[in-house]
Amino acid sequence: MEFQRFNLHPHVAAGVKAAGYSKPTPIQKQAIPPVLQGQDVLGLAQTGTGKTAAFVLPILERLLQGPRGRVRALIVAPTRELAEQIHESITTLGRQTRLRSMTVYGGVGFNPQADKLKRGYEIVVACPGRLLDHIDQRTINLSHLETLVLDEADRMFDMGFLPDIRKIIRHIPAKRQTLLFSATMPDDIRRLAHDILHAPITVQVDHAAPANTVSHALYPVEQHLKTALLLELLRHTDTESVLIFTRTKHRAKRIGQQLEKAGYRAASLQGNLSQNRRQEALDGFRSGRYQILVATDIAARGIDVSSISHVINYDMPDTADAYTHRIGRTGRAAKTGDAFTFITREDQDMVRSIERLLGYAIERRALKDFDYKKSAPVRDAEFARPPRQYTQRRKTEAGARKPFAAKAGGTGGRRASATRSRKTT
Repeated sequence: MEFQRFNLHPHVAAGVKAAGYSKPTPIQKQAIPPVLQGQDVLGLAQTGTGKTAAFVLPILERLLQGPRGRVRALIVAPTRELAEQIHESITTLGRQTRLRSMTVYGGVGFNPQADKLKRGYEIVVACPGRLLDHIDQRTINLSHLETLVLDEADRMFDMGFLPDIRKIIRHIPAKRQTLLFSATMPDDIRRLAHDILHAPITVQVDHAAPANTVSHALYPVEQHLKTALLLELLRHTDTESVLIFTRTKHRAKRIGQQLEKAGYRAASLQGNLSQNRRQEALDGFRSGRYQILVATDIAARGIDVSSISHVINYDMPDTADAYTHRIGRTGRAAKTGDAFTFITREDQDMVRSIERLLGYAIERRALKDFDYKKSAPVRDAEFARPPRQYTQRRKTEAGARKPFAAKAGGTGGRRASATRSRKTT
């Protein structure tokens, strides 16, 4: 089946050609026809299956007809990186449509976004926290919205965005087309889908098992030897582009620095970076300026680089589904890829979960001539945080504040601040 079967407008079809698409992916085959017909769709698809084009192409087709200069399609995404990726797809696929798209997310100035919104854009790709800010300040008008897309809904749930999503929905027209895409379907997402979708068509592609173009291997190793093993593994492996996952932002930063020190073209992608530096790291990885990118799960969401040859799990992910998301970034577009995972004794339960998902035991490997018996340092000098300077004055102040803090509800203010900070991701 070719894209011509969808009978897309010549301006949209030109975008398909410009993007180099020839045959639609399974999710595109299943989702595009009902979306073109105006039906609500619940899409179950992993990263790298082509789902972005599955909703972008029908949106472009729909918006070609009708008024310009007002927001008619809203796409909500969990992270800035994914929002930018979707925006780039709209720009490529819609180049000849003259439809305008912009991104809205935190970490950058509010007023420039507000000024831009005044100029009139047909498509807005937004992260929930900043979008709510614009709704509250009345700097965005969603009264003419025709299509709402919630992309990677399970990740938005993981990041605590579900209450924000429900608030956003209260500010958009009840009569609309709604598309919800998610790699997994936890109960909260199932309830959300039931509440906001009307008689949806469900399309499901590769919901459970990872792509069969990926080769898996486990490397048992003690925690304190992981970095040494990583450097040795990279030295003995023929790689193109490598994505390394860590559990924490601090660790991603430190490993990126150590790889640079070892002579690799490496960068880290984590939440503490400014938006400009995050974008620079992503652009550099896409262009090949950086051969290695070290990232946390949330920071890496939305990375779409077709030539990633290896995904290395420096730290084991928290769930089997997270493993699937991570390794879905290699072995794309009919190419083969490798997924290497470092495991410690504490990871055995998760290993069994992943093997059940795959349906077979994953090969355990060991590097020849690597010293696996080297003892751990007395103190973790690699990942330990610097000691907190806790002066006598601070102790006195903390003691003086204690009764008030208890009366006021303890750390509630700090927790609320942390929540708002997370929602601007």
